[in-house]
Amino acid sequence: MNAICRTLLAAGAAVAVVSTLGTSADAKTLEELLKVKKVSLFISSGAGGTYDAYARIIARHIGTHLPSKPKVLPKNMPGASGLRATKYLYHVAPKDGTAMAMLQRSVTIQPLLGVKAANYDARKLNWLGSTTREVSTGIIWHTAKHKTLKDTMETPLIIGSSGIGSDTGAFPRVLNHFIGTKFQIVYGYKSGSDISLALERGEVLGRLGWSWSSIKSRAADLLRDKKMRVFVQMGLKPAPDLPGVPMALDYAKSDADRRAMEIIFAPTTIGWPAAMPPGVDPKTVNIFRAAYDATMKDPAFLKDTKRRRLPVAPVTGVEIHKLLDRIYAFPEIDVGLARQAYGSGVGKAVKVKLIKVSGVISKINKKGSKLTLAGKSQVKGRVSRRTKIKVAGKKAKRKALKKGMNCSMRLVASGSVVHTMDCK
Repeated sequence: MNAICRTLLAAGAAVAVVSTLGTSADAKTLEELLKVKKVSLFISSGAGGTYDAYARIIARHIGTHLPSKPKVLPKNMPGASGLRATKYLYHVAPKDGTAMAMLQRSVTIQPLLGVKAANYDARKLNWLGSTTREVSTGIIWHTAKHKTLKDTMETPLIIGSSGIGSDTGAFPRVLNHFIGTKFQIVYGYKSGSDISLALERGEVLGRLGWSWSSIKSRAADLLRDKKMRVFVQMGLKPAPDLPGVPMALDYAKSDADRRAMEIIFAPTTIGWPAAMPPGVDPKTVNIFRAAYDATMKDPAFLKDTKRRRLPVAPVTGVEIHKLLDRIYAFPEIDVGLARQAYGSGVGKAVKVKLIKVSGVISKINKKGSKLTLAGKSQVKGRVSRRTKIKVAGKKAKRKALKKGMNCSMRLVASGSVVHTMDCK
C-alpha cells in the first residue's frame, strides 16, 4: 500500500472529531443568515457531464441538512479546465456561508505543478468532501488498430481532450513522458460529450482521463456494444471491477518516476470534491461538512444517484485535507519530476478545427440551448452558457435566440457545442 493511501485511511479516524457542529449560538447565527439568503453551488464544468450531475443532485438535497433549510442554487462556471471556478471561489466568492463549489480534482495540485494561472493555495480551501473515490481510465475506440497499452507505445494514437490542463489533456502527456506512449492530443472540445461525438465521427480514436464511474453511468452501452475498450487505469489503486486492465504506475521506469506519477494521479482518489472559500468561519465549515456527510447518507439523495447510475462511496473533507498535506510534503526532487512531466508536450497538442455554417434557425427549444440551423443542410447545435452570442452586433444571451433568425455559428460538427453565434 503506498503512502498516500495510508494517509487516507489514517485520516478517517479523525473525521468524527473535526466534523462536529459548532455551538448552538454559531448554528443560530448561520440559521438567521440562511433565512434571507440562498446558497450558491458553483460547478466548475459545463452542463451535462458527471460533475454537473453530482453537483445538481447535491444542490437538491444538502439544503435540508443546513440550518433554515435554504435553497441551494447550482450555477455552472466552466473555464480553464476548472481554474475559473476555483479562482472565483478562492478570491471573490463570499465567505459568509452562502458559497460553495464542486471543483475539478486537477485543481488541487496545479499550484504545486507550476501552473501559472493557479494563483491560490489548494490547502486553504475548506474542503467539504467528495461523493466517491475515483479511478481514471483510458479508452480506445473500436475502429482503432490499437488494442493494448503496449500498442500505444509503438504506434501513435489520436486522442480527444477538453483542455490542456484537464485530466484529458494532462494524463496523456504524463504517460508520453514517463512510459513512452505516443498519444497525439487534439484539444478544445467543449465537453466530454463532444469528445464522445468526436469518437463516433472518427475524428479521434481514444480518450484518457475518463473517470471509471462516469463511463459506467454515461457510456455503459458503448462498453456493452464493444464500441470501445478500457486499456489503462490511472490512479493509486485499481478499480476492483476492471480485472486485467493495467495500471499506468506499474509501467514506471524507476522508483522516482513512480513517485512523480503518484503525485499527478493522487487527486483521482478524491473523486468529485466540493469546497468552500478560504477564510470561512471554522464553525460554519463544520456545519456544512456535517450537512454534506448527512447528504451522502440521505435516502432521497441515494435514490437520485442510483437512478443516474452514479456511485456513492464518500470521501470526507478531512480526508481531502490530509491527502493534500501529504502530496504537498513530497520532496522537491519528486515534485520537480512531476512538474516537468506535467508541462511536457504542451506545444505538440493540436487545437480542434471548427466549421462555420450559416442559415435560418428552424428549430429551437424554450431555453435556447438546442437548435437547428437550416442552410445548405440541417445542422444541429447545443448552445451553452459559454457560447459567445451576438444579436444585431450586440452581445446577447441564448434566450435572445428566436426561430426565424438568420445566423452563422462555429462548432466542431453537427450536434456539438456551439463556440460562437452571430445572428441578425
